Amino acid sequence: LNMKIVIDGMGGDNAPMAPVEGACMAVKEYGIDIVITGDKGLLEAELAKYDCDKTKIEIVHTSQVITNDEKPVVAIRRKTDSSMVVALNMVKNKKADAMVSAGSTGALLSGGVFVIKRIKGISRPCICTAIPTMDGGLSLLSDTGANVDCDAQQLVDFAAMTNIYAKRVMKIDKPRVALANIGTEEGKGNDLVKTTFDLLKDRNDMNFIGNMETREILNGVCDVVICDGFIGNMIVKTLEGTVLSLFKKLKETMMSSTKAKLGALMMKDSLRGLKDSLDYSSHGGAPFLGVEGGLIKAHGSSDARAIKNAIRQAIQFVDGNVVEEIRAYISSDQEKEEDK
Repeated sequence: LNMKIVIDGMGGDNAPMAPVEGACMAVKEYGIDIVITGDKGLLEAELAKYDCDKTKIEIVHTSQVITNDEKPVVAIRRKTDSSMVVALNMVKNKKADAMVSAGSTGALLSGGVFVIKRIKGISRPCICTAIPTMDGGLSLLSDTGANVDCDAQQLVDFAAMTNIYAKRVMKIDKPRVALANIGTEEGKGNDLVKTTFDLLKDRNDMNFIGNMETREILNGVCDVVICDGFIGNMIVKTLEGTVLSLFKKLKETMMSSTKAKLGALMMKDSLRGLKDSLDYSSHGGAPFLGVEGGLIKAHGSSDARAIKNAIRQAIQFVDGNVVEEIRAYISSDQEKEEDK
């Protein structure tokens, strides 16, 4: 693969260990070139622990780190020699094809807009999160927190961009696109959702299947779910909290008596399989759609495997020509407007 992916080596709870080990795993598995930005001494010491083709890993020294408690826009503008901003500039200047970071979500999204820049015609990029479903598949939820206030046209853009991502990266021929709502009937919901419904139902470039109640997300009834970032973020956090609480309760129940412990021992493999199927890290990260480059946000608590999977996602993003496809969607929409 003639491709270069840049990793924010200082981003995330487990940096620099997870980014470096994840990079080594990706080099072995995918054979690509990787750049890691961050403190050279720390990164080289970490890299020395692993056995992989070091000629495929370049370390670019940076003197600053952006933390989660900094104001995103201020951090991006002031910390120009941070591992995150240097990596963003590599994507902007075409020195890397895509970027992976487990660092501050707010800073990464601000950097996507201010450094890499929006695709012309997209007023708001969105962040798209993969939700594991009960049938072993995934549903893509957009937006999950980049934009708390949106208008209907922005939601239509989120739908179009996520539809493109589902086709090009997840290889779904005709992704089923649904609108998150409080009921399935047409005419349900607030003004934003009703207006968005009317705009989506008139489009012939998407397989829009109508409104969907959010309790159906885990049942895999659609491939793409659209909502504003305020609702999307609450859906993701509610699901994460529910899954963690269920497993905690399950563990307590299984440890409550000798009989329960024996039963748990017999079910151990099945339960591990269930936990893995609901684990975000096996799916990598969330793409930031609508900027001029591949930008994958890995979970803050990503381990090496999650970083490796986020790198795989970045590779698929580049291979799928997602940015070019979004540009084509914008130009065809502009042509339709001019024809009216």
